[in-house]
Amino acid sequence: MNRRTFLKAGAAAGGMGLLGGLPAPTLAQGTAARTLRFVPQANLANFDPIWGTQYVVRNAAALVWDTLYGVDENLVPQRQMVESEEVSADGLTWTFRLRQGMKFHDGEPVLAKDAVASLVRWSARDPMGLMLRAIQQELVAVDDRTFRWVLKKPYPKMLLALGKNNSPCSFIMPERIAKTDPFTQITEYVGSGPMRFVRNEWVPGAKAVFERFADYRPREEAASWLAGGKRILVDRVEWIVMPDPATASAALQNGEVDWWENPISDLVPTLRRNRNIRVDIADPLGNIGTFRMNHLTTPFNSVKARRAVLMAMSQEDYMRALVGDDDKLWKSLPGYFTPGTPLYTEEGGEILKGERRLDAAKRLLAESGYKGEPVPCIVAQDQPITKAQGDVTADLLKRIGFNVDFVATDWGTVGQRRAMKNPVGQGGWSMFHSWHAGADCINPAAYTAIRANGAGAWFGWPDIPAVETEVSAWFEAKTLEEEKAAIRRLNKAALEEVVYAPTGFFLTYQAWRANVSGIQKGPLPFFWGVGKS
Repeated sequence: MNRRTFLKAGAAAGGMGLLGGLPAPTLAQGTAARTLRFVPQANLANFDPIWGTQYVVRNAAALVWDTLYGVDENLVPQRQMVESEEVSADGLTWTFRLRQGMKFHDGEPVLAKDAVASLVRWSARDPMGLMLRAIQQELVAVDDRTFRWVLKKPYPKMLLALGKNNSPCSFIMPERIAKTDPFTQITEYVGSGPMRFVRNEWVPGAKAVFERFADYRPREEAASWLAGGKRILVDRVEWIVMPDPATASAALQNGEVDWWENPISDLVPTLRRNRNIRVDIADPLGNIGTFRMNHLTTPFNSVKARRAVLMAMSQEDYMRALVGDDDKLWKSLPGYFTPGTPLYTEEGGEILKGERRLDAAKRLLAESGYKGEPVPCIVAQDQPITKAQGDVTADLLKRIGFNVDFVATDWGTVGQRRAMKNPVGQGGWSMFHSWHAGADCINPAAYTAIRANGAGAWFGWPDIPAVETEVSAWFEAKTLEEEKAAIRRLNKAALEEVVYAPTGFFLTYQAWRANVSGIQKGPLPFFWGVGKS
């Protein structure tokens, strides 16, 4: 029995409850209606949304911490915790005033000093934040509700930086927590968002629990992605970790869970046959698969080794491993930007097109100076998107001539290990897989993975001045045509030096019980407005 047949057979199995291997507990109707059980994409192994960039952490953090601004479904930043802002005529001084009456989950008021400390920590890790730090003159609290950010040169993308949805978001924490070193994980999880984290019920690898924060004051506007009134309609949200897709599918069909963030495509036909289940595309902007190489260590510190990978890899192999035989769910991607958006380009993408050239890739790898050193490929087995890509990569690298050290692990460990800059022989790594929401990849502003500014870059730390030149050119562009020209040059430079290897563009599903209402489409699960009957 092959993998797909096995999954379908397992998912179709009904019968007894599956939570924890025991029958699901019987809940009173009122309690059940007030509790939403959600199967996230991966385990919430750590819970510091500034220290790391894993989507599962960002998604949970959006419940607990709020932001000064939030992008709506049109990717336009709207006021969230901010009541008003003023910018000086020369664009150098931004003055922000907070909404009145906001509280943290510990009952303390949200003050300007909390926002300042939070922005200081965030800006040490985020690419847009680092740009702001480089031109910052001062960032200070003026009074309890007002803070001022003075710059040495204008930064027109300020509101997008403070409201973007990609990790790390500029979540606002109490000053005492925000003063934690940005390269050390926080150990206290107090926010001012619509739900509070129930830490004493957190069991990493099994469950995380959130309860509605009674003192949260939602905005009056309608909710739209991270903007507007974040009205929570249930009392409790339980994240139930289920790494096995067949188990998650059966639990959803049996009514033991209410919402599954990321069902694999193999199981969608089974789910659709169940009249109590609803299935839809999670986000029309899709995702970009990522083969991320470590530019600091052998062999991928050589551009020839990185280009050998691009020359040999088949995006179709990766995409079919991810989404199966439905051609509507994927497309090849000879570039880095989201298809169908204004800045999409294939400039310089010839290396990813046409027949795959294994012999040429082998020759290029030999020219790189690679001498058969182990290449640790860290692959999360509890995350279907990374596991599917990792299996393809292990075979690909072996065929080219790499000595593959396949490290099967979990997504939480990947998040820890990829932050290490140690040599390979001292716990370091050569490559890992991830993916980026298409909403994060429409331009360079919030596109963490495209940056190539060395130590300030995303994991792998590419240092490619030609890429950074074009990022700056895009920020300085005055017209859409100037933006497009900069992105064409950027795409070409990024492929020539291989910032990372894109494995293709793909869509994913989400599934939920028919008695659940208010499910939105978007790059993360939005719990506001979601209810049960």
